[in-house]
Amino acid sequence: MSIEVLGVSKLYGKQKALNNISFRVGKPEIVGFLGPNGAGKSTLMKILTTYIGANDGQAIVNGFNVNQNPKAVQQSVGYLPEHNPLYLEQYVKEYLTFNAQVYKVSKQRIEEVIALTGLTPEAHKKIGQLSKGYRQRVGLANALLHDPDVLILDEPTTGLDPNQLIDIRNLIKSIGETKTVFLSTHIMQEVEAMCDRVIIINKGEIVADKKLKDLRNEAEQVVIVEFDYRVENAFLLKIPKVESVKNTYDFVYEITFKTTQDMRSHVFDFAHDNELKILQLNQKNASLETLFWNLTSK
Repeated sequence: MSIEVLGVSKLYGKQKALNNISFRVGKPEIVGFLGPNGAGKSTLMKILTTYIGANDGQAIVNGFNVNQNPKAVQQSVGYLPEHNPLYLEQYVKEYLTFNAQVYKVSKQRIEEVIALTGLTPEAHKKIGQLSKGYRQRVGLANALLHDPDVLILDEPTTGLDPNQLIDIRNLIKSIGETKTVFLSTHIMQEVEAMCDRVIIINKGEIVADKKLKDLRNEAEQVVIVEFDYRVENAFLLKIPKVESVKNTYDFVYEITFKTTQDMRSHVFDFAHDNELKILQLNQKNASLETLFWNLTSK
């Protein structure tokens, strides 16, 4: 396992930021770590990268216990914190060269990460002259300098424009083909685009840990149907396994079923048996935003 979190708890005074959480992450795997503000995401990432210690439990990264062997953990992890710390007066290559000396990596590796992160056109500039997107690339380049097996990214796409989002997303996906990527984000589309698996934390406790496709399968199913005239909601509630019916506009209805089974054929059969003419019939997947809200709002 690349990351093992075993019964980890963290207290800030009397406030419990993490409450006995456990999970494992393998390699290669891209895992999205989600939760509301204050849920404990950044706290756990700081524990995994040895910035702070846990009160209880164990965290193991690449086989090294973060408390017993923090230097080995630091050498095998690339970390991009939420607030990307950069020396704005340094040039891009100067900054990376300085950090490369700390890691004792070659000049060739500096050129490799500059090319990998798409920094080549901006490598001659001062970091303070770069856009937010390119500063994020510098942070990623620095995290990748020592070719770590695990990459921990705290809100890596915050503040990026749509084009920058696509570039950084593609970069993270390519890294995740050979390494473990553990990232937090508030942008649900990014999770859906990049991640294989989702861990959701709320009030310091894990409320979901599933493959993204499995998490979706647990959701309620919504079928959108349009008839050629208005139908009473109460009449549509007679369809088997219906939980609710909503008339969204004109003759279009959203019918919610408490099942993962595809219910479109049942709606069609019901319409046929009752001489209702269907103009459109579609399945609406539950969004990750909805699933997230359901798991963290209680």
